[in-house]
Amino acid sequence: MTTNERVRMTVAEARAHGEAAMRGAGFDAEEARILTDHVLDAALCGYEYSGLPKLLNVIDEPRFGKPRHPVSVMKESGATALLDGGNNNGMIAGYRTAEETIRRAEAHGLAIVSMGNTSMTGRSAYYCEMIARAGFVVIHTVASPPSVAPFGGARPALGTNPIAFGFPTEGDPLVIDMGTSAFMGTDLQFRARIGTPIPEGVALGPNGHPTTDARVARQGTLLPFGGPEGGYKGFGLALAMDALGALSAPTRPKGDIGGYMFMAFKPDLFLSADDYRHEVSKRIETIKATQRREGVDEIRIPGERSYKTRARFLVEGIEIERKIYDALARLAAGHLDHGA
Repeated sequence: MTTNERVRMTVAEARAHGEAAMRGAGFDAEEARILTDHVLDAALCGYEYSGLPKLLNVIDEPRFGKPRHPVSVMKESGATALLDGGNNNGMIAGYRTAEETIRRAEAHGLAIVSMGNTSMTGRSAYYCEMIARAGFVVIHTVASPPSVAPFGGARPALGTNPIAFGFPTEGDPLVIDMGTSAFMGTDLQFRARIGTPIPEGVALGPNGHPTTDARVARQGTLLPFGGPEGGYKGFGLALAMDALGALSAPTRPKGDIGGYMFMAFKPDLFLSADDYRHEVSKRIETIKATQRREGVDEIRIPGERSYKTRARFLVEGIEIERKIYDALARLAAGHLDHGA
């Protein structure tokens, strides 16, 4: 079912369309599956800008097409590892790093894995849910390339630098994923691609003045979250993520400052896994039962809306912009100049 501006697809159709585009861009079948699964899950959770349009960002990334090699271990000591991302796209390198984190946490009860030499790892919640479903508590930090000004600054110096958490429960994992910028970098790229504005107060143009033009903002800088007076909070968190990202410095080529870390452990280091899941679930139930303010229908837990949206879209399918659909079709045909 299509319109002039939107295309509706079943999940199977969307997966096939994405994988074909990535194979057309030169990725092997396994890589195409990993990339497409990541962005399709974002779309199913209701984040269209991080969905299939993000596959176009893979091709537009400056490092695309440069030599790459499999993700490898540079340094290790049992529960810890420093990985070289091999200049693979971050959604591939991040997936392999999450797998390595699970392996080491299963073997040692806990794991700290740092990784560099990659870019654009996608939605942090994807990895945290993956690790939490394997039974681990996880913290994931990201230091990404500069696109956000420091508090009081007019030029980018830090990345959007998200921090994310995953906790096993008796149901779906509790996943909390938050960026430290006032607006998501992927959403900015998406809006610049389709020509829609961004909210006020989240970005400056190259002249240092506020802008709502996504294309102009991409030439300038995003701001840290917290508003004009409270941006120091987002700036402080972004700086902390950057400091953790510095641990991956040995893996990175000159000029690359990105760094990624996973810290995971078994709850039964402290109490049984079942007791921990019950304890977290009970706390969530207590929070949801809190007296609500007037006009509030429900207290939502982070990630709850994504799970509900995913369940609905798995049945209904997803929609994307016709422009994005056509650009992916051109990629599938081997045209790297996708026209979007």
